[in-house]
Amino acid sequence: MSGIRLTVLAAVTLLGALLGATTIHAAAMRCSGEEQTCIAVCNKVAIKANLSACITTCGQRSAVCKRTGCWDNGTQQYCGLQRN
Repeated sequence: MSGIRLTVLAAVTLLGALLGATTIHAAAMRCSGEEQTCIAVCNKVAIKANLSACITTCGQRSAVCKRTGCWDNGTQQYCGLQRN
């Protein structure tokens, strides 16, 4: 076979393998995971005097998320989270 035919055959084989591969799903986003992320950010960036208020805000956002399935980080709201 010529070089071009081998290249095309290899490309078609690779494409077939990719299309036949099992799809890997990312873990579902959860309200509890967002709360943990929020608290981690508080611990990194909050002034120590404001740390308690920051963590309290994370808890309030988590409570809303568990009711609605939506997380509001203060600048963006995204929905469809698992409510646990």
